Amino acid sequence: MALILCLETATTNCSVALSEDGILLALKEDNNNNYSHAEKLHVFIDEILKENNLSVADLDAIAVSKGPGSYTGLRIGVSTAKGLCFSLDIPLISIATLASLAAQVEMEKGFVIPMLDARRMEVYSAVFDKELHEIRETKAEVLDENSFVDYLEKNKTAFIGNGVEKFKAICTHSNAKFITGKLPSAREMCSLVEAKYKISDTEDVAYFEPYYLKDFIAG
Repeated sequence: MALILCLETATTNCSVALSEDGILLALKEDNNNNYSHAEKLHVFIDEILKENNLSVADLDAIAVSKGPGSYTGLRIGVSTAKGLCFSLDIPLISIATLASLAAQVEMEKGFVIPMLDARRMEVYSAVFDKELHEIRETKAEVLDENSFVDYLEKNKTAFIGNGVEKFKAICTHSNAKFITGKLPSAREMCSLVEAKYKISDTEDVAYFEPYYLKDFIAG
Protein backbone atom coordinates (compact mmCIF):
# COMPACT_ATOMS: atom_id res chain seq x y z
CA MET A 1 0.00 0.00 0.00
CA ALA A 2 1.34 3.40 -1.01
CA LEU A 3 0.86 6.23 1.49
CA ILE A 4 1.54 9.53 -0.26
CA LEU A 5 1.45 13.12 0.97
CA CYS A 6 0.22 15.57 -1.69
CA LEU A 7 1.06 19.28 -1.60
CA GLU A 8 -0.70 21.95 -3.69
CA THR A 9 0.56 25.53 -3.39
CA ALA A 10 0.43 26.89 -6.96
CA THR A 11 -2.35 29.40 -6.21
CA THR A 12 -3.83 31.05 -3.13
CA ASN A 13 -5.15 27.65 -2.03
CA CYS A 14 -2.72 26.03 0.42
CA SER A 15 -3.79 22.39 0.21
CA VAL A 16 -2.47 19.16 1.73
CA ALA A 17 -3.92 15.71 1.13
CA LEU A 18 -3.06 12.24 2.36
CA SER A 19 -3.74 9.37 -0.01
CA GLU A 20 -3.52 5.62 0.28
CA ASP A 21 -3.46 3.62 -2.94
CA GLY A 22 -4.93 6.60 -4.76
CA ILE A 23 -7.82 7.05 -2.32
CA LEU A 24 -8.15 10.32 -0.39
CA LEU A 25 -7.75 9.74 3.35
CA ALA A 26 -7.67 13.32 4.57
CA LEU A 27 -7.57 16.88 3.28
CA LYS A 28 -6.65 20.23 4.79
CA GLU A 29 -6.70 23.47 2.84
CA ASP A 30 -7.03 27.20 3.22
CA ASN A 31 -7.77 29.58 0.35
CA ASN A 32 -6.43 32.82 1.77
CA ASN A 33 -5.89 35.65 -0.68
CA ASN A 34 -2.89 36.75 1.35
CA TYR A 35 -1.02 33.55 0.45
CA SER A 36 -0.81 31.73 3.78
CA HIS A 37 1.48 28.97 2.48
CA ALA A 38 4.56 29.84 4.53
CA GLU A 39 2.53 29.84 7.75
CA LYS A 40 0.07 27.06 6.99
CA LEU A 41 1.80 24.37 4.93
CA HIS A 42 3.92 22.75 7.64
CA VAL A 43 1.10 23.10 10.17
CA PHE A 44 -1.28 21.27 7.82
CA ILE A 45 1.27 18.51 7.21
CA ASP A 46 1.77 17.96 10.95
CA GLU A 47 -1.97 18.02 11.66
CA ILE A 48 -2.99 15.68 8.87
CA LEU A 49 -0.43 13.08 9.95
CA LYS A 50 -1.22 13.32 13.68
CA GLU A 51 -4.98 13.10 13.07
CA ASN A 52 -4.39 9.84 11.18
CA ASN A 53 -1.98 8.45 13.79
CA LEU A 54 0.92 8.61 11.36
CA SER A 55 4.37 10.16 11.19
CA VAL A 56 6.49 11.27 8.24
CA ALA A 57 8.38 7.96 8.56
CA ASP A 58 5.21 6.16 7.38
CA LEU A 59 5.14 7.98 4.03
CA ASP A 60 6.12 6.18 0.83
CA ALA A 61 6.42 9.30 -1.36
CA ILE A 62 5.75 13.03 -1.54
CA ALA A 63 3.78 14.57 -4.41
CA VAL A 64 3.90 18.24 -5.29
CA SER A 65 2.03 20.43 -7.74
CA LYS A 66 4.74 21.55 -10.17
CA GLY A 67 3.07 24.53 -11.83
CA PRO A 68 2.48 26.77 -13.56
CA GLY A 69 1.18 29.19 -10.97
CA SER A 70 2.38 31.62 -8.33
CA TYR A 71 6.17 31.88 -8.27
CA THR A 72 6.30 32.19 -4.47
CA GLY A 73 3.67 29.53 -3.87
CA LEU A 74 5.45 27.02 -6.09
CA ARG A 75 8.81 27.70 -4.43
CA ILE A 76 7.34 27.03 -0.99
CA GLY A 77 5.62 23.81 -2.03
CA VAL A 78 8.55 22.39 -3.96
CA SER A 79 11.11 23.34 -1.30
CA THR A 80 9.02 21.63 1.36
CA ALA A 81 8.53 18.51 -0.76
CA LYS A 82 12.21 18.26 -1.62
CA GLY A 83 13.22 18.73 2.01
CA LEU A 84 10.96 15.89 3.12
CA CYS A 85 12.16 13.59 0.35
CA PHE A 86 15.81 14.29 1.17
CA SER A 87 15.38 13.67 4.88
CA LEU A 88 13.20 10.56 4.48
CA ASP A 89 14.95 9.16 1.38
CA ILE A 90 11.64 8.65 -0.42
CA PRO A 91 10.57 9.49 -4.00
CA LEU A 92 9.38 12.87 -5.21
CA ILE A 93 6.50 12.87 -7.70
CA SER A 94 5.36 15.97 -9.55
CA ILE A 95 1.85 16.60 -10.82
CA ALA A 96 1.01 19.23 -13.44
CA THR A 97 -1.14 21.86 -11.75
CA LEU A 98 -3.49 22.20 -14.71
CA ALA A 99 -3.98 18.42 -14.89
CA SER A 100 -5.24 18.23 -11.31
CA LEU A 101 -7.43 21.29 -11.88
CA ALA A 102 -8.94 19.64 -14.98
CA ALA A 103 -9.65 16.52 -12.89
CA GLN A 104 -12.33 18.47 -11.00
CA VAL A 105 -14.50 18.35 -14.13
CA GLU A 106 -16.55 15.42 -15.43
CA MET A 107 -17.60 15.60 -19.09
CA GLU A 108 -19.61 13.05 -21.07
CA LYS A 109 -18.21 14.60 -24.23
CA GLY A 110 -16.12 17.54 -25.29
CA PHE A 111 -13.10 19.26 -23.78
CA VAL A 112 -11.83 20.59 -20.46
CA ILE A 113 -9.68 23.72 -20.43
CA PRO A 114 -8.22 24.67 -17.04
CA MET A 115 -6.94 28.22 -16.88
CA LEU A 116 -5.02 30.08 -14.20
CA ASP A 117 -4.75 33.84 -13.96
CA ALA A 118 -1.43 35.18 -15.26
CA ARG A 119 -2.19 38.93 -14.90
CA ARG A 120 -4.09 41.28 -17.18
CA MET A 121 -5.80 39.27 -19.95
CA GLU A 122 -3.24 36.47 -19.87
CA VAL A 123 -3.80 32.96 -18.54
CA TYR A 124 -1.93 29.68 -18.23
CA SER A 125 -3.99 27.01 -19.93
CA ALA A 126 -3.95 23.50 -21.38
CA VAL A 127 -6.55 21.41 -23.17
CA PHE A 128 -7.79 17.97 -22.10
CA ASP A 129 -10.28 15.56 -23.65
CA LYS A 130 -13.17 14.07 -21.68
CA GLU A 131 -10.91 11.25 -20.41
CA LEU A 132 -8.55 13.97 -19.12
CA HIS A 133 -5.77 13.15 -21.56
CA GLU A 134 -3.81 16.27 -22.43
CA ILE A 135 -4.33 17.12 -26.10
CA ARG A 136 -2.70 20.55 -26.10
CA GLU A 137 0.30 21.49 -24.01
CA THR A 138 0.40 24.20 -21.36
CA LYS A 139 0.79 27.72 -22.69
CA ALA A 140 0.73 31.30 -21.45
CA GLU A 141 -1.63 33.17 -23.74
CA VAL A 142 -3.51 36.44 -24.00
CA LEU A 143 -7.26 35.93 -24.21
CA ASP A 144 -9.48 37.41 -26.88
CA GLU A 145 -12.95 36.60 -28.23
CA ASN A 146 -11.50 34.00 -30.62
CA SER A 147 -9.50 32.06 -28.03
CA PHE A 148 -10.15 28.29 -28.07
CA VAL A 149 -12.61 28.65 -30.94
CA ASP A 150 -11.26 25.48 -32.60
CA TYR A 151 -12.42 23.43 -29.60
CA LEU A 152 -15.65 25.35 -29.05
CA GLU A 153 -16.72 24.75 -32.64
CA LYS A 154 -16.20 21.00 -32.26
CA ASN A 155 -17.94 20.27 -28.97
CA LYS A 156 -18.95 21.36 -25.47
CA THR A 157 -15.98 22.89 -23.66
CA ALA A 158 -15.69 23.41 -19.91
CA PHE A 159 -13.44 26.17 -18.57
CA ILE A 160 -12.31 25.98 -14.94
CA GLY A 161 -9.93 27.96 -12.73
CA ASN A 162 -9.32 31.49 -11.51
CA GLY A 163 -8.76 32.72 -15.07
CA VAL A 164 -12.30 31.83 -16.13
CA GLU A 165 -13.91 35.14 -15.19
CA LYS A 166 -11.71 36.94 -17.73
CA PHE A 167 -12.77 34.66 -20.54
CA LYS A 168 -16.43 34.54 -19.49
CA ALA A 169 -16.60 38.31 -19.99
CA ILE A 170 -15.62 38.07 -23.68
CA CYS A 171 -16.74 34.60 -24.80
CA THR A 172 -20.36 34.15 -25.91
CA HIS A 173 -20.07 30.77 -27.66
CA SER A 174 -22.97 28.43 -26.89
CA ASN A 175 -20.64 25.47 -26.33
CA ALA A 176 -18.76 27.20 -23.52
CA LYS A 177 -19.39 26.14 -19.93
CA PHE A 178 -17.78 28.27 -17.24
CA ILE A 179 -16.97 26.74 -13.84
CA THR A 180 -16.06 29.58 -11.51
CA GLY A 181 -14.72 29.75 -7.99
CA LYS A 182 -12.44 26.72 -8.38
CA LEU A 183 -8.72 26.42 -7.65
CA PRO A 184 -6.28 23.50 -7.83
CA SER A 185 -6.54 21.23 -4.79
CA ALA A 186 -4.45 18.38 -3.42
CA ARG A 187 -7.66 16.31 -3.46
CA GLU A 188 -7.41 15.62 -7.20
CA MET A 189 -3.71 14.85 -6.98
CA CYS A 190 -4.38 11.54 -5.20
CA SER A 191 -5.42 9.42 -8.18
CA LEU A 192 -2.93 11.13 -10.51
CA VAL A 193 0.01 10.51 -8.23
CA GLU A 194 -0.90 6.87 -7.64
CA ALA A 195 -0.65 6.19 -11.38
CA LYS A 196 2.82 7.75 -11.44
CA TYR A 197 3.94 5.93 -8.30
CA LYS A 198 3.03 2.55 -9.78
CA ILE A 199 5.36 3.08 -12.75
CA SER A 200 8.10 4.81 -10.71
CA ASP A 201 7.63 8.07 -12.62
CA THR A 202 9.59 10.19 -10.14
CA GLU A 203 11.76 13.29 -10.13
CA ASP A 204 15.44 13.81 -9.35
CA VAL A 205 15.14 15.43 -5.94
CA ALA A 206 18.42 17.31 -6.29
CA TYR A 207 17.62 18.98 -9.59
CA PHE A 208 13.84 19.26 -9.74
CA GLU A 209 12.49 22.80 -10.15
CA PRO A 210 8.93 24.14 -10.46
CA TYR A 211 7.47 24.71 -13.91
CA TYR A 212 7.18 28.48 -13.83
CA LEU A 213 6.44 28.87 -17.57
CA LYS A 214 7.22 32.59 -17.31
CA ASP A 215 10.03 34.50 -15.62
CA PHE A 216 9.36 35.97 -12.19
CA ILE A 217 8.19 39.60 -12.23
CA ALA A 218 8.48 41.47 -8.94
CA GLY A 219 5.65 43.68 -7.72
